[in-house]
Order: sequence, then structure tokens, then C-alpha cells
Amino acid sequence: MKNNILFSLVFLIGNFGLYAQNNSVVKSENERKVTESPSYNSNSFNDSSIVYPESMTENVANLLHEWQLDLSSSELNCKRGSNVQFHDTVYAKRLYNLPTEMELSYNQVVKKHIEMYTGRRRDQVSYMLALGEYYFPMFEEALDKEGMPLELKYLPVVESALNPTAVSRVGATGLWQFMLRTGKGYGLEVNSLVDERRDPYKSTQAAVKYLKDLYTIYGDWNLVIAAYNCGPGNVNKAIARSGGKRDYWDIYDRLPRETRGYVPAFIAVNYVMNHYADHNICPAGSHGSFLALDTVHVNEEVHFEQIAGVLNMPVSEIKRLNPQYKKDVIPGNQTYALVLPTEKMYAYIDQNDSIMNYNRDTYFTHRTYTMDGTNSLADGSTTDVYYRVKRGDNLSTIARRNGTTVSRIKSWNGLKSDRLSVGKQLIVGKKALPAAQVETQQQLAQVVTSGNATTVNTYYRVRKGDTLGKIAQNNNVQVSQLRAWNNLRSSRIDVNDQLIVGQKVVDATLEEELEQKQEQKPEAPKIESNIISDYIKGQIDKTNQDQESKFEEELENISDL
Repeated sequence: MKNNILFSLVFLIGNFGLYAQNNSVVKSENERKVTESPSYNSNSFNDSSIVYPESMTENVANLLHEWQLDLSSSELNCKRGSNVQFHDTVYAKRLYNLPTEMELSYNQVVKKHIEMYTGRRRDQVSYMLALGEYYFPMFEEALDKEGMPLELKYLPVVESALNPTAVSRVGATGLWQFMLRTGKGYGLEVNSLVDERRDPYKSTQAAVKYLKDLYTIYGDWNLVIAAYNCGPGNVNKAIARSGGKRDYWDIYDRLPRETRGYVPAFIAVNYVMNHYADHNICPAGSHGSFLALDTVHVNEEVHFEQIAGVLNMPVSEIKRLNPQYKKDVIPGNQTYALVLPTEKMYAYIDQNDSIMNYNRDTYFTHRTYTMDGTNSLADGSTTDVYYRVKRGDNLSTIARRNGTTVSRIKSWNGLKSDRLSVGKQLIVGKKALPAAQVETQQQLAQVVTSGNATTVNTYYRVRKGDTLGKIAQNNNVQVSQLRAWNNLRSSRIDVNDQLIVGQKVVDATLEEELEQKQEQKPEAPKIESNIISDYIKGQIDKTNQDQESKFEEELENISDL
């Protein structure tokens, strides 16, 4: 009995010691994990010199003016109360539970960005939530098409605060903040009139391609986002200086100061855009409050004031919907997209001619030719450009096609009404003569001082397969001459177009004298019989027979030899 009790005591003491040892090991292991993981110990990673992205420091009043969609009249009547702050473990858990492909880890730097968005930038977040109803579906579609993480749709929130006309201190422009060289490298057109970095659709397509290329290089989305902000060169330097480490948090201290806060800001935006309601933030405006929009393709030069004047809509609305046009002008040298409210889009198509001719001389004052010594429109060295009226033509379409106005055509041709007859030849422009023809005209002017010189045009109707180069070569002229004679702004021509392919200056007085002499010249007597023609035919036959006989004799002589 005593032996059994003693054995039981020894067994219990041994198990207790083993339990205590195991518990100590588990506790030590847990403490080590917490210490190593910033996700569990929010104090393990900090930065006392955070530089917030420019989008987080922009004045909200300025954003309201520049945002593509008008939210200035939106209500911000959130009645849920003021901001609510949570414990670090709550933030960490919420980020961890987001259904994302990207790693959205938590630390004190991320926390400071969350507090910035949910505190001082609450109004900005409300407006961006409303803007997101317009932009995020567009971003998601482009990302999904390339099989990329959809959470990247929040990148423009950090980059530009969803402002399509945003320009950074270093010149990065648009929603996705493309630098000029990078934007052009990804197919975005940038010139004095158009900046497609500000085009929401085209810049999104380019940004997705750029992000995909960066992921091919780094294979880590945090490094991709860092490289998107500061360039692959700076990220590569940070990796090299860290001894080849390829984790964003391992190279954090070696990145440019602006980029250090970039990934934490992106993580914070993902948190806020999914948990804004927990902080009593609501979107500005109700869901679906935006107008139905549509796109019309424009291939003619047009000013926003022309569109606004005919369609009775504010120019500011057209500008907000089309931020890529920097000077309120669509160039028209190629096909461009114009975004309008759906009902205005149909009106635009229906009233296209009226829009193109609305106060055109007021908005387009650039001259095709100016004073150039002997070759100018002002010194009289000009020629008329003609056009033959076709079935279905009207003065508006003819004026638009030739880059002029209805009033000018009516003045040049002495028209008192808009009625046209098919086949009528109209003057549709005035062009300076090429240098060679100017010399010819000046020489004639020295002989004929009365100024009765006229210009005779040679015409050609365009056939299928013709090009300006081919037509110019066939008529021994230059392409530049064809374009000048026919008032062509490009090399595009259509089948059945009638082109001037030659011009000749003729003195009207000499021409009349020649015609008079030809009229006074006696007519040749008419031959009523076939005697002469029969005689000529007989002589030709005799000559042919003599040649054949001579050829046969030569053959016989050769055979005798």
C-alpha cells in the first residue's frame, strides 16, 4: 500500500515537471513569434519621419474644383458620429481578413496612415468613395482582363486622390501619375493640345501594362508598388544595398523617403475603403447619382465652346468629362474620343454640321499661309480651289470638308440661297500658287497689264486604289502641290473625289484673239468622194507588195549560195 502511494506521488511530480517545462517552451516560442512578427507586435516597426503622399496633403477645395465629376453640391450629412479608433489587433485582423492576393501587413507606419485617412482626411475619403463608383469598375475591368489583383484599383487613390488632372511636383500627371517619358513609352499621346495621361480609360490601360511588366521583374507586389512610385532603378539600388534582400520591409530604410510611406499608404487605403463605415465615414452623394455617359468618335477639329453653344451645356461639364484635352480643343487630325452624357451624345451626332460651323472663325484663327515674299495670299498670287457638287451634298458638309465656312462659299460664288445643283462647280477656297507657277503668272503679268489672266485647272477623279503619291507621280507634280491646290489637311482621299492635278495660267485677251482667228480661218473644202482615200490605200498596198517581193528574192539568193 505504501509502495503504491509512493509510486503515485513520484509519477505526479514527474508529470508536473514535464508540463511546466513544456509550458515554458511553448510560452517562449509564442513570445519569439510575436517579437519576430510585426503583424502581432505593432511596436516592432516604426518611422519617425514619415512623408505622406502628395494626394494626402492636397486641399479638398482644390480637389473639388479639379475632380472630373462634379461633387461640389454633394451632401455630407453622415449622422453616425465622429471617428472611432481601434486597438492595433483590430486593425491587424481586419487587414489580414481582407480577401486579397497582396500582403497587407500591419505596423505603426500603416497605423499612422489609417489615422490620417480616418481623421484629418475624412471629407476627402467621403468624396473619393463617391468617385470610386465611377472609376473603380473601370479599373477592375482592366486589371481582371490581365489577371492582376483587383486591390490595385486603389492605387490611384494614393497617387492622385482620383484627380485626373493632378500634376505632381516632378511633373507626373493624371490618375495614375505617369511621367512624360513613361507615358509615351506605353503609347499615351502627349502634345500641346492632348495629354492622354489625363484620359481615365487610356491611362488605366497603360498603367495595368506597366504594373504587369514590373511584376515580371520583381515577383512581389509590394516591390512593384514601390517601383511604380520611385522607378525600378531606385528599388534595384535599395535591393543591392541591402545585400540582395527582396522584401519591401527589409529594404524600407534604403528607399527614397517619399517611397517609404507609399506602400503603407496603399495598405491604409485598402483598409479605409473596406471599413469606412466602422469609422463613421459615408460616401458623398447616393449610389448611381452620376449621369449615364457615352462616347462619340471625333475626327474633325472642334472647340468645346462650339459643342457647348449648340448642345446648350456648360463648357465646364465637357471639360470634366474630357480632361485629356488641355486647351478645350479636339485636334481632329485623327480619331479622338469625346465623352458626353448619353442624351447629348445623340444630339451631337444629329447636329454635327451645326457644331462644326458654329462661330468657327472665332475659335480657329490659325492661318494656313501667311506673308512669304512672292508666295502669299495677300499679294494676289492665288488660285481658286474648286469642288463639283455631288448628290447629297449641302453647303455645310462642303464647307466642313474644305475647312471653310458657309458664308465664305456663298460670297465667293455669289450665292443668295443654300440651294445647290448636282454638278455645279463651286469655289471652296483660295490657295497660294507654288513658286514655279507664281513666276509664270508674274511673267504673264508683265506682258498683260490689264490683269485679265485666268487659271485653268486640270481635274482627276479618284479611283479605287489611288493614293496622293501615285496621283502626283502620274501627273508629274509634288504631293505638296496636290494638297495645296485641293486644300487637303492630310493625305487621305476618297473614291470619286475630284482633285485638281494641274494648273495653267492663261491670258484671257490672247486666248480670245486666238479664238477669233480660228473663227475667221476659212474652212477646208469637204471631200465628197472616196477618190483620194482609195488612191492612198492603193499606194500603201503596192508598197507592201513590193517589199514582200524584194524579201522573197533575197531569200532565194541566200538559198542559191
